[in-house]
Amino acid sequence: MTAQFRFPRFFVTTPSPCPYLPGKTERKVFTELSGPHAGELNDALGRIGFRRSQGVAYRPSCSECQACVSVRVLSQEFRPNASQRKLLRRHSDLVVTACKPWTTEEQFALLRRYLAARHPGGGMADMDEMDFADMVEQTPVNTYVVEYREPSVNGRPGRLVGACLTDHQSDGLSMVYSFFEPNDPKRPGLGTFIIVDHIVRAAAAKLPYVYLGYWVKGSARMQYKVRFKPIERLGPGGWRRFDPAIDEAVEAPPLGSAKFPTFR
Repeated sequence: MTAQFRFPRFFVTTPSPCPYLPGKTERKVFTELSGPHAGELNDALGRIGFRRSQGVAYRPSCSECQACVSVRVLSQEFRPNASQRKLLRRHSDLVVTACKPWTTEEQFALLRRYLAARHPGGGMADMDEMDFADMVEQTPVNTYVVEYREPSVNGRPGRLVGACLTDHQSDGLSMVYSFFEPNDPKRPGLGTFIIVDHIVRAAAAKLPYVYLGYWVKGSARMQYKVRFKPIERLGPGGWRRFDPAIDEAVEAPPLGSAKFPTFR
């Protein structure tokens, strides 16, 4: 009997400085996503802690550190807290559209403003238009650029204030990368709003999870991810609910169809 697809070959990167924890090194294990079953493979790997970048699925494989932990929000049990409800009301006028994964100059200009304000020394700071196009357009799976725009003016599309590169997986939405207007006092908390909006839309589409990538214990940059509850982490025993304020020990896991919501 012929298997549906060939078992993937995995590779390991050479150690390099960790971008989240000073003094640490990182190493990743990765495999190529290609062929007619790339989406199925990405779904399967996502359930064991892998993330997608272009045509590659990867996850941390650090020999002396287990701080990176895959987390996902339980969309249908999620209830926004008071500050999240306030943001939903504040930005309820935004027009949300799931676009095909093609880049625009407007998206790139927004990304540049976001990176300059929030991550000036980060690994993406030198990204040019071709790099951005590769990040968005080189996808072998079901991917959208979810745009957040202000109301239209004189029949023309409103100002783009946020965007998220999002994969639609069989069991949820995977937020690959989001960016937004960083210095507009009229639009506070856009990053939180975009996550909450994804959770609400996933729940409406009966998709049980929203994957937020890795929560890194000890990294202030990653603490925002555990503000969305209930949340699960991936450990040796599989996915389990957790509260970082209560659960001190976080272990890294061993290696081992609903429609996308309708946007107005």
